[in-house]
Amino acid sequence: MQPHHPQMGVHIAGLHLKNPVMTASGTFGYGGEFKDLVDLDRLGAIIVKGLSLKPAAGNPPPRIVETPAGMLNAIGLENIGIEAFRKTRLKFLRRLETPVIVNLYGQQAEDYEALAAIVDEEPDIAAIEVNISCPNVKAGGIAFGVSAAAAADLTERIRRRTTKPMIVKLSPNVTDIVPIARAVAAAGADALSLINTITGMAVDVESRRPKLANITGGLSGPAIRPVAVRMVWQAARAVEIPVIGIGGIMNHRDALEFLIAGASAIQVGTANFVNPATTMAIIDGLEDYLQTHQIDDVNDLIGSLQADTIC
Repeated sequence: MQPHHPQMGVHIAGLHLKNPVMTASGTFGYGGEFKDLVDLDRLGAIIVKGLSLKPAAGNPPPRIVETPAGMLNAIGLENIGIEAFRKTRLKFLRRLETPVIVNLYGQQAEDYEALAAIVDEEPDIAAIEVNISCPNVKAGGIAFGVSAAAAADLTERIRRRTTKPMIVKLSPNVTDIVPIARAVAAAGADALSLINTITGMAVDVESRRPKLANITGGLSGPAIRPVAVRMVWQAARAVEIPVIGIGGIMNHRDALEFLIAGASAIQVGTANFVNPATTMAIIDGLEDYLQTHQIDDVNDLIGSLQADTIC
């Protein structure tokens, strides 16, 4: 008897993904860097590191600090710029079967609009992810991500400039994620991704100086996973569009938490630094879980949380 293979495909923002495992922007380079370590065509989607209109050098070092159950980064969205990406890295990516999603960021709304218009000309880019919430850049993104009105306005402006499916990446550095999720969904987002990193800092007690040159950075890794699961659950209950879960996913059981809480897909970030093949192990683990529990379709897991009381 042939082994039963459950259905692993999911639909996000009009895209069909062969499975719900995506790579998180900023942790997987431009994709090609992992070609000898990962079967890129097995991934649900590849999200490349954040791109700006012009090349960006990012923040001065030191830019990364290891923390208990995670890491702080203040890379500052260093990247080669959208035009260099189109001329160099996209040539490799367009040969893949896996959808390629471009993460975009700007210092002002006009930057986002211009980037969206440029990406709209590229048929081999499947969708855009809009970073409105980077906590380690001193201007721009964070201002959009913490205000429902600002997030909605930016979403509307980008929506007018692109026909691509649009995923908006939300900040956890807010009092209540629900109003922002609803505002962005109403303004034209096709999906939400959350959470981005949590603002943090670390101090060298001998020198009494910050360990990061930027002073603060974004906390990621397992330490933030419970916060991320909670926010994904809240957002998924508040909107009708798909939600993509991010935050400290190190194995398939972590991914399952997000799916059961309501995420339609997940992104793997910090784990790529620990083990570059983590995404492959998660895909295998999810399929094994479905087989073991006799679940025919991964979509039957999405939002299946059984909670007797809602606080």
